Amino acid sequence: MAAPSSQRRFQNPAVFVCDIQEAFRKSIFEFDKVVKTTSKLLRAATILQIPIYVTTQNRARLGDTVAELQPYLAGAGADADKTRFSMYVGPIAAQFPSTATGTAREVVIVGIEAHICVTQTALDLLAAGHRVYVLADGVSSSSREEVGVALARLRQAGAVVTTSESWIYECMGDASAGEFKEIVKLVKETGPDSKAALQGLLGGSSSSGGIRSSI
Repeated sequence: MAAPSSQRRFQNPAVFVCDIQEAFRKSIFEFDKVVKTTSKLLRAATILQIPIYVTTQNRARLGDTVAELQPYLAGAGADADKTRFSMYVGPIAAQFPSTATGTAREVVIVGIEAHICVTQTALDLLAAGHRVYVLADGVSSSSREEVGVALARLRQAGAVVTTSESWIYECMGDASAGEFKEIVKLVKETGPDSKAALQGLLGGSSSSGGIRSSI
């Protein structure tokens, strides 16, 4: 059972999973860590009954979303293939209209690449009036140096750059929520992977002053 809305800090959250496809596994910096953070987020979304939206980039050529994430995507609100870089397309955009005509949503984004598809998705959502959260332990690019630049740009544009654990607890909002024990168990279980993701994706330096300096 989902927590009563009065307990939630976020009233209309959604999870966006951007283009985490097998074809990119060898070319994306710390790809496996992005997958593990995304898996954690999707498990939390299942517990908290948060809708999930997923895209692939040119699925016919680059394949489907990686097998590790498939068990959590069966009930996705949309699973869209695209050639545009932004996820804000077709069936997804239709469910996230501009706040001039709809309700503002709290959208968290994970996936690849941070400086291309993730950035353009975030910018489109912000332009439509939604609140955007980008997980620094859940996005990456083929070039490590691009990530810090992208996160700094998105923060300046109005997105919140945060971590998976922070976002999950902020979304839940209250330790009296019925899902609290399940979330604590998940966080403990995924702790080693989360630490490795934080160290791998945030621990180094880049030409822009370091990925860590952008959060």
